[in-house]
Amino acid sequence: MSGEVSRSGESSLGLRASHADRDRVVDVLRIAAGDGRLTVEELDERVEAALSARTMGELAVLTTDLPAVDAEAAAEVKDVVRIDQRGGSARRGEEWVVPRRLEIESEWGDVTLDFTGAVITHDTLHIDLDMRGGTLRLMTRPGVVVDTDSLVIDYAKIKERSSGGQDMPVVLRVVIGGRMSFGRVVVRPQRRGLARKAPTP
Repeated sequence: MSGEVSRSGESSLGLRASHADRDRVVDVLRIAAGDGRLTVEELDERVEAALSARTMGELAVLTTDLPAVDAEAAAEVKDVVRIDQRGGSARRGEEWVVPRRLEIESEWGDVTLDFTGAVITHDTLHIDLDMRGGTLRLMTRPGVVVDTDSLVIDYAKIKERSSGGQDMPVVLRVVIGGRMSFGRVVVRPQRRGLARKAPTP
């Protein structure tokens, strides 16, 4: 009986890996890097190995020393999420699941995207912005970089402040495109006063 189970396990590890299988392993590796479990070199090396893996066994060895990723959270990842508001405020905060693309349409209101505790499973977030008035505020952490080169601004300002950690691997690249009119985009790390305090012994 045990021999049958062993042969079954060996057989499954010998199965050919699909594109979806490789993508799932890459997601696990990127999450691990964001948690500080992998260095820049380890992440690059393992991602390269995952993308060139031919069998399930070759993929399995890349994550054996890493914790399992919450399947429920991974399932909640969406390709496109939309924020549409008029004169209000919207916020994505603690443990929100970052999609591949975010469409924001806002007039005279604020939108805050807090990445300090976000669940990141992809390496790039594309933001399509159509905003008039108000502020788009992005709170970053080391490993999260923001690119505003494609954003068109009309009577608007972009204020960026580095979150430091230049030696950290890039876990998420936020690419903002579209248009901002009569408002501002603020990119900054989480304020120290808002960070969680360590318990007093």
